[in-house]
Amino acid sequence: MANSEAIAAAFADGPAYVPYLVVGDPDYESSKAYVEALDRGGADVIELGLPFSEPIAEGSTIQDALVRALDAGMTPERFFSFAEELDVDAALVCMTYYNLIYQYGDETGPRPFVERAAAAGIQGLVVPDLPAEEADPLREACDELGLDLVFIVAPTTRADRLDRLMERVSGYVYVQARLGTTGARDDVSDQTTESLDRLREYDVPKAVGFGISAGDHAERIVAGGADGIIVGSALVDIVADGVAEDRPTAAVADRLEALSRELKRGAERGHRSRTEAVDSV
Repeated sequence: MANSEAIAAAFADGPAYVPYLVVGDPDYESSKAYVEALDRGGADVIELGLPFSEPIAEGSTIQDALVRALDAGMTPERFFSFAEELDVDAALVCMTYYNLIYQYGDETGPRPFVERAAAAGIQGLVVPDLPAEEADPLREACDELGLDLVFIVAPTTRADRLDRLMERVSGYVYVQARLGTTGARDDVSDQTTESLDRLREYDVPKAVGFGISAGDHAERIVAGGADGIIVGSALVDIVADGVAEDRPTAAVADRLEALSRELKRGAERGHRSRTEAVDSV
């Protein structure tokens, strides 16, 4: 099920490449250039991180990026302005924590945030700390305003809890490839295949994240059954290197675009491999 036509289209023709960056890292204008570089590199959906002071699902790489963005003055209102100013073709998804959503605006509850997000061109939300059992108010606001609500499925999410989550998800499900916090890795977890197998009965695109950092990772994950890949820390690392080495914004943007192209090509190779395997049966 999808509320957003743009997100549905992103998964309709082959694997979706879904990169993530923290908005405002290391500053507003550089961040815009970096997100637009992801779009040029082949992004189908871009997850925009709205900084929050207590990001419990994030590893040190993304935590540091969130601190840089907050120190540079990023707020929910600046985030929405940022989204409105972007020149991209990819669908935009906001990834943040429920406290920011719930406390936004003059009235308590999620609706004011969802209204503002919709007006800014955001197509969906990912809220890592929102339990499915408590998601109905946000789910209803998203349904009414045409946004997708994406949930994260961990390797330990099973049985009734998995069913409750999958009843409320729309757009795509974020399949956590391994236990722990976010962060780039040099390998692909064996838990990924098991997680995808558990989700095959559910009719929603499955995008795998946590640890993807190279084209061959993307290839193996899509060949193994994923409908898309989500990449965050490997891209945030490039931004952090640019800050540490005082690189020009354009040079950092070029690196982000190049890695995006590599990841997109890897996903496409994996899709071709999977299609050829099915055709040969």
